Amino acid sequence: MTLSNKSIVAGALLSLGMIGTASAAECIAPANPGGGWDFTCRSIGKIMFDIGAVDKPIQVTNMAGAGGGLAFNHVVAERNEDADLIIAASSATSTRLAQNAYAGRTADEVRFVGAIGADPGVIAVAKDSPFENLGQMLDAIKADPGSVAFAGGSAVGGFDHLKPLMLLQRVGFTDITKVKYIGVDGGADAITQTVGGFTQAMTGDMSEVVGFVKSGDIRVIAVLSEERVPGFDDIPTAKEQGFDVVAVNWRGLYIPKGVSDDTFNMWAERLQKVADSDEWKEAMVANGLAPFTKVGGDFQSYIDGVVTEVRQLSKDIGVIQ
Repeated sequence: MTLSNKSIVAGALLSLGMIGTASAAECIAPANPGGGWDFTCRSIGKIMFDIGAVDKPIQVTNMAGAGGGLAFNHVVAERNEDADLIIAASSATSTRLAQNAYAGRTADEVRFVGAIGADPGVIAVAKDSPFENLGQMLDAIKADPGSVAFAGGSAVGGFDHLKPLMLLQRVGFTDITKVKYIGVDGGADAITQTVGGFTQAMTGDMSEVVGFVKSGDIRVIAVLSEERVPGFDDIPTAKEQGFDVVAVNWRGLYIPKGVSDDTFNMWAERLQKVADSDEWKEAMVANGLAPFTKVGGDFQSYIDGVVTEVRQLSKDIGVIQ
């Protein structure tokens, strides 16, 4: 038998599942090297191998394009039953799906495995702001919606814009189009706007404000996480102030929808092992992430709720029809 014929036969047997494959699992990072999705693939993949959750190193493939949409479409259209594939995801993934930014693709076309760390959302004010807590700010907006303008690092309709709107909905304020929001180029610019008095508040993520909190330029009046952030234990959560909003930039994974429940549970178990490891705890500290562990069915339910809320808010403010 010639070499080419051997290759053809081997390929046929492999496609029929009659011989094993030497290939390792693959993690797609829907962006170029560097940044959050790349960090998720490389860190989680390395730790899975280091702690023995997988028996081969996980290959990382960078697939940038359309804000994650290229990778999402690739998975749905071409890799729907690939049991050896995981894909890095974050809050941007669920937000874009909710806003139909992936050209008709929907969140229920994949299976969300879990999140094991997050950059918590924050509402911050200048050090000399009259607002001492979140309740005072929300009361002021209810009384005069134009009195408080927010600056954030996302565009109108992005996650930073939606955070204060979620809070206002919890207090029964529905005229959210009257809430002023200025989208600028990143969290640092949003803080500058607020410190300079051009806006009354900044909406963003904890990692963006750490240096400014330590320097005393701003005060964070609420962190939008389940629990207070380690190292910043004096900053109260929105929940403990009576406003049930958790808005975090979570770091996690999804997998193709066409895989079996056993495969889903296998990846959930592997991800849980990473979450429980000392190696992941060290990685979170090094990268400014707070604990946020939702794995398996609980995470899928969380995603379903977030997509529903973001879609409705986005319609309410005219971002989508």
